[in-house]
Amino acid sequence: MTPSPPLAKDTRTERDALGDMEIPADALYGIHTARAMNNFAVSGRPVNQKLIQALVLVKKAAAQVNGEQKRLPAHRAAAIIKACDELLAGRYQNMFTVDALQGGAGTSTHMNVNEVIANLAIVQLGGQPGQYELVHPLDDVNCCQSTNDVYPTALRIAAIRLLRPLCDAMSSLQEALQHKETEYADLLKLGRTQLMDALPMMAGQGFGAYAKAIARDRWRLYKAEERLREIPIGGTAIGTGMNAPRAYSYRMVEQLADETGLGLCRSDHPMDPIQNMDVFVEVSGLLKSAAVNLLKISGDFRLLASGPFGGIGEYTLPPVQAGSSIMPGKVNPVMAEMAGLTAMRVMAEDAAITMAAASGQLELNAFLPLISESLLESLHILSNAVRLFEERCVRGLVVHEERCSANLRSSAVMASALVADLGYDEAASIASAAIAQGRTPEDIAEERGLLTRSRIEQLCHPYTVTKPGIPGQEEGTHHGNE
Repeated sequence: MTPSPPLAKDTRTERDALGDMEIPADALYGIHTARAMNNFAVSGRPVNQKLIQALVLVKKAAAQVNGEQKRLPAHRAAAIIKACDELLAGRYQNMFTVDALQGGAGTSTHMNVNEVIANLAIVQLGGQPGQYELVHPLDDVNCCQSTNDVYPTALRIAAIRLLRPLCDAMSSLQEALQHKETEYADLLKLGRTQLMDALPMMAGQGFGAYAKAIARDRWRLYKAEERLREIPIGGTAIGTGMNAPRAYSYRMVEQLADETGLGLCRSDHPMDPIQNMDVFVEVSGLLKSAAVNLLKISGDFRLLASGPFGGIGEYTLPPVQAGSSIMPGKVNPVMAEMAGLTAMRVMAEDAAITMAAASGQLELNAFLPLISESLLESLHILSNAVRLFEERCVRGLVVHEERCSANLRSSAVMASALVADLGYDEAASIASAAIAQGRTPEDIAEERGLLTRSRIEQLCHPYTVTKPGIPGQEEGTHHGNE
């Protein structure tokens, strides 16, 4: 009887300073990644793919530069570059297996990338994963590099790439609000302070105020890119540049700028961006500021659309889905709610970034993985939320003139327009009477013989009460009670 051929071994043995470990034979990751998978089984979420892509981009640039400068043999540099191109095309994403929440300042993520690139390059050279004599994850893929200069460099690249779509989304939201400002420029409605009736306003003026807030956010976020362009590549472990020749460092910045199309520049003191994370806190703070405005605007929309019959009901938001499993016909302001809860998440991520950045010690911040995860997540979700809020809520929002007029008529706010002619006390008496009798201040003032109808109409004209100045007075003149 012919013996069966031996089964192919389904694992390979790899060794590091801590000992041996069995790795799946076909895995493109290695022992450092495998240990991290065991140690950091925390969230079940892998590292953000935008960061992985940026790390691979740095590795590709390093292989190109080290090949040019003869630190790597041409065939190894070419194999590494080809491996990076495959990864940048989106292949083998399942090989990046380390949990997003990890100790070690990002070393495990960095080693995961080094090992996957090395093993892909090995396969391209005709070898099997784990044959590191062909391409070594550290000696070759990591030549002249450290986690501590590669990781923050990659994070800056990934952040800029996510920041630009957010700026575009903010620009589109600003334009949509400005369109509403124009559309409702002549629709008079009730303005409110502390949720109470205050003064009349044009509905368009409210949208204009929202647009101004978003414009500030848009400009601040646009300028934030400048902070992220300064990279510490070549600083190696602590920023002194040991094991990274000057020629390598300068060429790396040029290569990365060419590869990314971003205006990257070399830090004049790499020790600073390696240990100090305040730039990420600053960017996160600007995201938080934008989130604050988004939460406020979306909250206003929900309030003004409340009802539609038992609430304020001045706005109608586009219906996008059924609102209840038990109440037929109910439609909820889900897009405004989505915008609001996303804003809350960004604020929470900002708190995490702040604490992580403040917890760095001496020449390195061990909590950079949390900063990375929170910052990239905030950029991603805020961009999507702003875009969807604009497309599926703001664009289709309708302001109801009839409801606005009814709410305005049933209030006593027009009494404020009478103050210049009648004085505060008399106007307050008129307002109280109007509220008690369910009538307008204009009718009460005319009934009491205090003002003629023509004067009342002059004082309470919509364009008079919604622009700067004292109703009934020309600029620079004073008469009546003050």
